[in-house]
Amino acid sequence: MLELDNINLVTDPLAARYVKDETVSVAFAREPGELISLEGPNRYAPGDALISGATGSRWVVSRDRFDAKYAALPPTPPGEDGCYRARPLPVLARQIAEPFTALRSAGGDRLYGKAGDWLLQYAPGDFGIAENARFVQVYRKID
Repeated sequence: MLELDNINLVTDPLAARYVKDETVSVAFAREPGELISLEGPNRYAPGDALISGATGSRWVVSRDRFDAKYAALPPTPPGEDGCYRARPLPVLARQIAEPFTALRSAGGDRLYGKAGDWLLQYAPGDFGIAENARFVQVYRKID
């Protein structure tokens, strides 16, 4: 299995910029815990967003990053459980041809991708993995 560490998709000629087009359901964690996504464990702290996507996938976004990435949809008040829309923020993405692993963040959870899944870079040192079927449903290329 390919282990991807110290990744920087900015310098990868096979990476491109994409935006997410998705409405999600959000519940804010009341206590610490762990959510098991398709790609592996996502540990969370109180206040972090536990997200269920349009394709049934689940993942965690830390509370300090959530507001920059998602906007509440009426009648949901910002910061409360309910429906949110992904903000059209560019991410770098690259499809990986073989099974692989990557750290979600420095010292964070190790995620696992299957052949054909996508490695996403949200910011330096901040990564995710999207299953190919989900990726083609909710991301669109902007370059």
